[in-house]
Amino acid sequence: MYFCSKKLQSAMEYLMTYGWAILIIAVVLGALFQLGIFNASTFTPKAPPGSCHVFRPNGPYTTSFINTQGICNGELPQYVANFNTAQSSNLEINSLPGISTLSNVGASGKITITAWGSSADVNSRRGILTYGKNTAGCCWFSIDTGTNCAGSGALFEAWSAGFYAAQCVGAVSRNTYAFYAVTLDGTTFNFYFGDGGSLSTKSMSAPTSSTIPAASTLFASGFGFNGDGVNYWNGQIANVQVYNTTLSANEITALYNEGIGGAPVQLNNLVGWWPLNGDVKDYSGNNNNFVPTGISFTSSWAQAYTAP
Repeated sequence: MYFCSKKLQSAMEYLMTYGWAILIIAVVLGALFQLGIFNASTFTPKAPPGSCHVFRPNGPYTTSFINTQGICNGELPQYVANFNTAQSSNLEINSLPGISTLSNVGASGKITITAWGSSADVNSRRGILTYGKNTAGCCWFSIDTGTNCAGSGALFEAWSAGFYAAQCVGAVSRNTYAFYAVTLDGTTFNFYFGDGGSLSTKSMSAPTSSTIPAASTLFASGFGFNGDGVNYWNGQIANVQVYNTTLSANEITALYNEGIGGAPVQLNNLVGWWPLNGDVKDYSGNNNNFVPTGISFTSSWAQAYTAP
C-alpha cells in the first residue's frame, strides 16, 4: 500500500510540476493547427513562374500541334496575385479575340471562365471576375461574394438592357481558397463553386438581348463595379482561365480536381490562361497579357488552401 501511495504521490508531483507546460504546448499546437501551419500544402514544393505553358508552334490562336510544355501536373504555384481593395487593384484586358467580337452573346455565344480565389472580406460585395464592360462602367456578368448572398455565398450575376438575374451558390469562407467557374452555352449560364470539399452548381437563363460592344468589352479580375473602388476583390486570385466554348460539367470537375495549379483542359478553345504565379503573363500562347494596377504577388498563401 505504501508503495502504491508513493507512486501516486510521485505522479501527482510530476503533473503539478510539468502539467502547465504540457497544457501550454497543447494550446500552441491547437492554435498552429487552426492557422493552417500543419496544412500539407504549406510544405509542398512549389512550381516556379512559367513552369507550365501552352506551346503553339504556328503562332497565337492556331491549334495545329498545340500542346503543354513544362511542369503541368497540377503542382502548387510559388506565388499568387494579391489584391488590396484599398489600392483599387485590378487586372484588365480591353479585348479577347474570339470572344469580344460576339455581337449577341446571350443568343449565340459560348464562353467559360474559371479562377481560384481567397477573400479577406466575405460580408461585403466583392467581384472576383467580371466580363463585358458596358457604358455604365460595369459588366455583362460577374462573379462576386458578399451581402447579396446573405453575407457568405458566391454570387453570380448577369444583366443587360433592363435584364438582371442572379444566383447564389455555396458558402464562402473568409481567407479560404475556393474555385469559381461560369459557363455559357448561348442560352443558359452554369455556375460552379468548389470549397475544397465539394463542387456545387446552379443554372440560370441568360439574357437574350444583351449586346456587348466590341470597343468597350472588358474582361477583368478583381475589378470594381462602376469604377467606384468599393467592390474590388480583397484577397488573392490564381489560375484564371478563359475559353471560347462551353466546357462540360465533367471538364469543369476535372479542372476543379486538378486544384489551384491545374493546367487547362481543352487547349483548342483556350483564349487566355493566367496562372498569376509571380507575373500577369498569358500562358495560353495567345499573348493576352493582363494590364495590372496596384497588385502584388505573395508566396505566403498555401496555408489557406485545401486541395480538392
